[in-house]
Amino acid sequence: MAQLKITQTKSYIGSKQNHRDTLRTLGLRRLNDTVIREDRPEVRGMVHTVRHLVTVEEVD
Repeated sequence: MAQLKITQTKSYIGSKQNHRDTLRTLGLRRLNDTVIREDRPEVRGMVHTVRHLVTVEEVD
């Protein structure tokens, strides 16, 4: 199954609380943190919520 490489590119300062919670749930703690998650609908939904704060790449 494909995987997603998610990198936080912008700070969450000044953003909504649910955006901060979503970043924490994804495992992103600070700027330029990178995590690899399975490409699942739940993860896609979380990425969609914080799409203005992260960049996403597909990894095989």
